[in-house]
Amino acid sequence: MLLTADARGVFPIAPTPFFDDGSIDTASIDRLTDFYLDIGATGITVLGQLGEAPKLEHEESVAVARRMIQRAAQLPVVVGVSAPGFAAMRALTHEVMAAGAAGVMIAPPNTLRTDDQIVGYYRQAVAAIGADVPFVLQDYPLTFSVQMSPGVIRRIVGELPSCVMLKHEDWPGLEKISTLRGYERDGSMRHVAILCGNGGLFLDYEVERGADGANTGYAFPDMLCDVVRLATSGQREAAHDLFDAHLPLLRYEQQPGVGLAVRKYVLLRRGLLGSAAQRVPAAALTAAARAEVDHLLARLALRDPRAGLPPL
Repeated sequence: MLLTADARGVFPIAPTPFFDDGSIDTASIDRLTDFYLDIGATGITVLGQLGEAPKLEHEESVAVARRMIQRAAQLPVVVGVSAPGFAAMRALTHEVMAAGAAGVMIAPPNTLRTDDQIVGYYRQAVAAIGADVPFVLQDYPLTFSVQMSPGVIRRIVGELPSCVMLKHEDWPGLEKISTLRGYERDGSMRHVAILCGNGGLFLDYEVERGADGANTGYAFPDMLCDVVRLATSGQREAAHDLFDAHLPLLRYEQQPGVGLAVRKYVLLRRGLLGSAAQRVPAAALTAAARAEVDHLLARLALRDPRAGLPPL
């Protein structure tokens, strides 16, 4: 089941579950995978930016990816393989593709500055992993400090047929989506799937601008699935109403440094993780922050009963 440019819907970014001692919690991987299947996710991404991939050893990365791939056999699973060097990227790519991954996601290193450097890097990455491996181009300048203009993305898509999806996380980025879809309409760029990140913070209007869905890890990915479904079926105001109800928690989860801690805490409260632990280095929630998240959940439960969670 290889990833194609026709991908749509929601590919949740799965966190990597850990026990308090830092070892990998495989039972929580299974619960998360089953949950993604139940909510109508159309794919899954593992070892993404908030999957704590840099904290895993190679063998652990392969084991986490393989377990999710096997558990979600009916869904395409994309594996993040970004690495400082191409040898590590190639090794992880070949192992997860052999295990049944649908494709890989590649983020740019923060040393790239010019358009030619960006295009050249992805050209070299494809040469390293193989032109037969579908890949997701991750455009996240807020974290990677690499500015990809629509023209650069068009060059990458034009030169590299194995680029089948853009993970769009530019901010502001709505005009970029419109520009890329305009390239498709005028025939200057072939179609690729556009799934959006940033915790889903702009998903309501991203879909209206032409995005195909979300590829992010908000603690209520079932809400993201509902918003995409409502928006694409013509129920615009219902989509916005549901999205607006979640905006305060979305905003809180978007804080740099503690966002993953918030997300894991909510997933713990939802019964999907056995622990909210992260591998060090990590930023833990203070008691005050946990109380604020609890307050946000209680307020959200007035409009979305899924947030009515039992206390820990």
